[in-house]
Amino acid sequence: MDMAKLVAQNHEALHTMAEAVDEEEFKNGSVKKLIKDMKTALKSYNVDGFVAVAIAAPQIGVSKRVFLVEDQSNERNRIPSFVAINPTIIKCAKKLKLVGEGCLSVPNKYGEVYRHTHVTLRAQDENGIFFERGAGGLLAQIIQHECDHLDGTLFVDRAEHVQDKA
Repeated sequence: MDMAKLVAQNHEALHTMAEAVDEEEFKNGSVKKLIKDMKTALKSYNVDGFVAVAIAAPQIGVSKRVFLVEDQSNERNRIPSFVAINPTIIKCAKKLKLVGEGCLSVPNKYGEVYRHTHVTLRAQDENGIFFERGAGGLLAQIIQHECDHLDGTLFVDRAEHVQDKA
C-alpha cells in the first residue's frame, strides 16, 4: 500500500489521539520519511481547483503528532512553510471568530467553525529543535485545524454549519 495517500474520513487514525514522535524517530530517519510522504500527498491534492495548504500525519493514516504547512497556491502572499512535530498551542486569544473551513479528509463538505483569532504554537522542527511562533488570521486557523487532527477531531465535529460543496 502506498502510504502517501489521503485516507478516508472513517479511517481510525483520523479519530484517535496521535502518538508523540520520540527521539529515536528523529535519529533513524522515519520523521524525514513521514514528512516527505505528507508533502507528496499534499501536492497530489487538487479537487475542483482547490489546493491544499496543510496536512497532518493522521490524514495519510499515520497516527503521529506531525503536521506541515505548505501553501500550494501560486499567490504572492502565500503562507510560509513549516513543519510542526509534537505541537502544542501554548496561548490562545480569548477572541473567537466564525470562519469557513474545509478539509482534505472531508473533501465534499465545507463548514463554519469558531477558532481563536491568534495562537502561539510550540513545536519541534524536522531536526527535533524546539521553536515557538505566533500566528493570527488564516495561519492561526490552520494551526488549530491541524492540531485538532492530532487529537482525533475533524472540523465537521466542531462546525456550526456544514454543507456539501456545490
